[in-house]
Amino acid sequence: MATLNWSRGHPMDSNPVIKPKVATPALILASVAVAIAAAFIPEVRWPGNAGLTIVWAVLLVLAGLIGALWLVRARRRRSWLVEANKRWDRFEEARRTHGTTAEITVLSVDALEPTGSWITINWNRFGHVQRAWLEALAEPIWAGSVLLISPDPGQVRPGMPWPATYFIQASYVFAWAPATVSVPRLGREAIAGAMNFK
Repeated sequence: MATLNWSRGHPMDSNPVIKPKVATPALILASVAVAIAAAFIPEVRWPGNAGLTIVWAVLLVLAGLIGALWLVRARRRRSWLVEANKRWDRFEEARRTHGTTAEITVLSVDALEPTGSWITINWNRFGHVQRAWLEALAEPIWAGSVLLISPDPGQVRPGMPWPATYFIQASYVFAWAPATVSVPRLGREAIAGAMNFK
């Protein structure tokens, strides 16, 4: 399985299942402040043309920096949505090609160890939350990931109580995708609309 470069432009330890934010309060306030300053600068009496020219130059540089920040964040979000869409396509393809599968959502990663991780999972179909041991995978798994697994009939059987701890072998994990954008649930039109930043 090819790994995606989810960390392009981000620190390596950033969580790839969290959708990047475009607008933050600080960026919105900075944008409004520059717009207000641009509106009121012509009304202020400046001693000579040099002072006005310097103020306009500083304002132009600030507007350029803020505009570039908006553009970078919009592109980062768009690329994240494209990658999430690809993940969900692979997720659905794995669901079609494998026999009995189950979706589980990783609610938290409780402890990391060299051979795997202690995690808390939610069985999406049943709404059952429990602790699980996940054998180490080729890619890191984060809280907020939806895993497509083959349920182990030795641990989970109809009519029997849930095990206290569910053990997930790496070979039983077929795919993962971020839970924050679920293409099968939202539909392709919603994703295409969210990606349109023109």
